[in-house]
Amino acid sequence: MSRPGLSTEWWRGAVIYQVYPRSFADGNGDGIGDLPGLLAKLDYIAGLGVDAIWISPFQRSPQEDYGYDVSDYRDVDPLFGTLEDFDRVLARAHQLGLKVLMDQVWSHSSNQHPWFLESRASRHNPRADWYVWADPAADGTAPTNWLSVFGGPAWSWEPRRRQYYLHHFLSSQPAFNLHNPAVVEALLEAGRFWLDRGVDGFRLDAVDWMCHDPELRNNPSVHQAGQPIPAKPFGMQLHQHDLLHPHTLEVIRSIRGLQDEYPGVTTLAEISSQDGAFDRLRRYTGEGMLDMAYTLRFMKGNLSHETVASTLHWMTEHQEGWPCWSFSNHDVERVASRWSPAGEEPGQPRPEFLRLLMALLLSLRGSICIYQGEELGLPEAELRQEDLRDPFGIAFWPDYKGRDGSRTPMPWRQHGPHLGFSEAQPWLPLPETHRALAVEAQAREPGSTLNAWKDFLRFRQNHPALVHGMLEHVGTPTPLVCFRRLLDGEALLCVFNLSAVPQELGRPAGETLEPLWSHAARLEDGFGRIQLGPCGAMICRLSQPSGG
Repeated sequence: MSRPGLSTEWWRGAVIYQVYPRSFADGNGDGIGDLPGLLAKLDYIAGLGVDAIWISPFQRSPQEDYGYDVSDYRDVDPLFGTLEDFDRVLARAHQLGLKVLMDQVWSHSSNQHPWFLESRASRHNPRADWYVWADPAADGTAPTNWLSVFGGPAWSWEPRRRQYYLHHFLSSQPAFNLHNPAVVEALLEAGRFWLDRGVDGFRLDAVDWMCHDPELRNNPSVHQAGQPIPAKPFGMQLHQHDLLHPHTLEVIRSIRGLQDEYPGVTTLAEISSQDGAFDRLRRYTGEGMLDMAYTLRFMKGNLSHETVASTLHWMTEHQEGWPCWSFSNHDVERVASRWSPAGEEPGQPRPEFLRLLMALLLSLRGSICIYQGEELGLPEAELRQEDLRDPFGIAFWPDYKGRDGSRTPMPWRQHGPHLGFSEAQPWLPLPETHRALAVEAQAREPGSTLNAWKDFLRFRQNHPALVHGMLEHVGTPTPLVCFRRLLDGEALLCVFNLSAVPQELGRPAGETLEPLWSHAARLEDGFGRIQLGPCGAMICRLSQPSGG
């Protein structure tokens, strides 16, 4: 399908805004966000200065994993609206200059999908091998020791076939057998349905889980005797055989073939936090593969000089492939609560630290994903056990509180019912800590986090080196992070103080510095040493002194 006038690489350096539709805006007053609600807020998203939106799943689903269990890949769940509602969202987004990416969950489906209902009926039907089935061990137990991310064995018994089926997550999310070309083609055909409607690309969920070891070998243990037993036993294994199989690359090539039928569309892969994540990112986005990938590896634990420095070093060493950087999404604790300045424990978010994170994220080489509410500096919501909806959190409470704390509804108004999200009781409660951070309140405050994001996104657009330039890591002592962005003779020096203690950095030898953007930072004597206050950051243009 030809798409005249579309740049085939618009996605390089693009800023993508993730919408979790269930919690974004409620258009019909039932307490759950939907496509009409999103339509009403598209002007807000465009006003931020982003390039695209990624919409989390809104296809038909029993909602046991809140949309990541699809029962019909070609229709909109009535909870979110209709196909016509989606067409209106797509048309309005394009009018506003926004590209639209859809979530596609192609590693597994719902157990209510007609394909699975047929597959489980017998061992001899047209879709008998569309999912991963295996005979029990000699003693009737599961075929392998593989574990579900959500706890317990990754196998469930199906008496109709006298076999087990594989599920990496909930038992209601059976894994596709993507070693079967017919399954891959059926999913690609579902993708064509949406591409023909005009979507601009796909975010591909759980790519590392797409292919398993057909020999069904057990995973080795990484748990040492005497170590504490974790709440999540998934971490007690080295996941050599249940995921990360080399055939994933063949599936990716097939997806790339679909993409090439529609010039101008893009693909964004989700990569797990399993070891080797950055190497997989490079391979998944190499020549003839997907366009972009992000990894959950960068969303675990606290931010540290070592983490950022090693990432920057990797970016300097590996210019092939294309990363998409993200600090938050619907699966992890909000970054405002998860990360803190060096030497401090996460707690009440510091506005100055949130400015630093914003500038760091938007200055990295690659494309960028920001998660709804990140531009407001929303902290993680503290929910009661009885408020939880996430099956992951319900299963592991209180050791792990699940993902609901990052999925609470957007606060649109400081006053009024449910902070402007809905007239009805929302599906998750809105925390009181989000009231003062509502969009309406921040929009009228020039120094707000929201307006800082808008200003920096404009600044980034005006400096192509930040969007398309090469990146060179500049070694600095802890807690400073420093790198250059280089494009067409322009060199920008980006410096960040990851601590709450003032720091300073000397001027590069033989260079003059022209400050372009700063936060809690200044140049000493006009163009000498860079003085960085707590969580300070500065971006300067580098140039040779006249006559030098």
